Amino acid sequence: MRRSVEEPVTDIAQRVAKLKWKWAGHVARRTDGRWGSKVLEWRPRTGKRSVGRPPTRWTDNIKRVAGNRWRQVAQDRGFWNSLQKTYVQQWTSIG
Repeated sequence: MRRSVEEPVTDIAQRVAKLKWKWAGHVARRTDGRWGSKVLEWRPRTGKRSVGRPPTRWTDNIKRVAGNRWRQVAQDRGFWNSLQKTYVQQWTSIG
């Protein structure tokens, strides 16, 4: 059976989205103080802000699905996993 050219690209995009969602949950649940969670909390303060729309952050799409308190939401693995399908659908339609 041959696949069309578009199917593997969609499969890859969905796989990447799933892995990003799982990684975000993993980092949010960590309690050992490693740099991953510290980087998510870091807010650079370097002089003046640039004009225009702010750059997209790694967590922006995650916050659209799970809300601003996504790190607390991720503590409940069952609920976090139930949001994965919604995230994958949104991420693949955006990206």
